[in-house]
Amino acid sequence: MELIAVLGEARSEILEEASLSLERSRLEHYGASGKEELRRRLEALFDIVVDCLGARRLDRVVKYSEEVARDRFNAGFGIGEVQTAFNLLEESMWRRVVAGVPSGELAEALGLLTTVLGVGKDALARAYVSLASHEHVSSLDLRALFEGT
Repeated sequence: MELIAVLGEARSEILEEASLSLERSRLEHYGASGKEELRRRLEALFDIVVDCLGARRLDRVVKYSEEVARDRFNAGFGIGEVQTAFNLLEESMWRRVVAGVPSGELAEALGLLTTVLGVGKDALARAYVSLASHEHVSSLDLRALFEGT
């Protein structure tokens, strides 16, 4: 499949771009993680996405996203921080796919990539909400919207 080949060939550039974007985003918890740790986390997500694309299965990205949600929630990360990391990797992957996949295969390639990452982000969000429903989390506290402040 051309999609997997393009992603494999551009792996290093994709990860470098996503890492730099994540550093520039100045997210509180990711900033404190260090460059090597950021890169390691992005590599893990990248590799799982590519594995899911190759196998045409979504179970690994769901499991991984749920694990990430638990780990980051327990470490005090807001869901927005984690979603941003997923989004930045997705943007970098998209750029390489658009540049490298033949136009006749592009719609399917982007659809597959978006599906895998979308399912991962959905699993991440559902796990965060589940965890937050058992504990008050300020990032999910919407009361201020309804108090006129």
